[in-house]
Amino acid sequence: MDRHDIPGVTALDVAEAHVKDLEIQDQYGVNLMTYWFDQARGTVFCLMEAPSEDHVRELHRNAHGLVPHEVIEVDPAIVGAFLGRIEDPPKEADEPDDGSKIDSAFRAIMFTDIVGSTDMTVRLGDEEAVRLISDHNSIVRKTLRSNNGSEIKFTGDGFHASFSLVSEAVRCAICIQQEFVAYNEDHPDREIRVKIGLSAGEPIMADQDLFGSTVNLAARICEHAAAEQILVAQVVCDLCLGKKFDFNQQSGTLLKGFDEPTQLSEVAWSA
Repeated sequence: MDRHDIPGVTALDVAEAHVKDLEIQDQYGVNLMTYWFDQARGTVFCLMEAPSEDHVRELHRNAHGLVPHEVIEVDPAIVGAFLGRIEDPPKEADEPDDGSKIDSAFRAIMFTDIVGSTDMTVRLGDEEAVRLISDHNSIVRKTLRSNNGSEIKFTGDGFHASFSLVSEAVRCAICIQQEFVAYNEDHPDREIRVKIGLSAGEPIMADQDLFGSTVNLAARICEHAAAEQILVAQVVCDLCLGKKFDFNQQSGTLLKGFDEPTQLSEVAWSA
């Protein structure tokens, strides 16, 4: 475990640094498990497996320059007993690999929603609508798995998911839209059109679900999006700097449940 003393650091600063660590950790034989942030004291703790203190320091130095002030060896059993667990619970042998694990700490949050699902049911009838929803679910779940997304819940006509890396969340959203373009070309009489909203932050985990303002923001952004559109919060754009995504900034939008206008951007994508 290491400790960083960084007066004035923000949650966004820490999240950006953590993402940079994750991107190159394999080069140093390090496995970052999680981190904790005490904003009042400007202190950050990172828990990881690493070959040595030098590997930890070199990882942080080359990822973002925030070298830890202290690195100590800790007993995983003691940490686990104190915190409950130090990493994601292992998948059961008979548990389907459906991307449904719950992750902790900083997350990118995604909501998807089928546009016009009620009208679709009326037009197609119950049985055909059920088949269409099944096709939709298969496409989204497959795309989540291939982009390291974790399904939190199925909302009835969409999904709530989370990601460790913001860039993977944006890439997944683009892939989902591209998959439905291909599907609609093959099924012109039963098109599925979805909208997607993304935010990022530190949600609260309870009862195998994620809660908090980060989650609420992603849900409201999804509600505001149009068919075949991907809308994201400003923090998503900031954390994707240099990732070669195209964002078209919109004017500030007052979303339900938020007192101040939210800066939104649309992700430019094509089939």
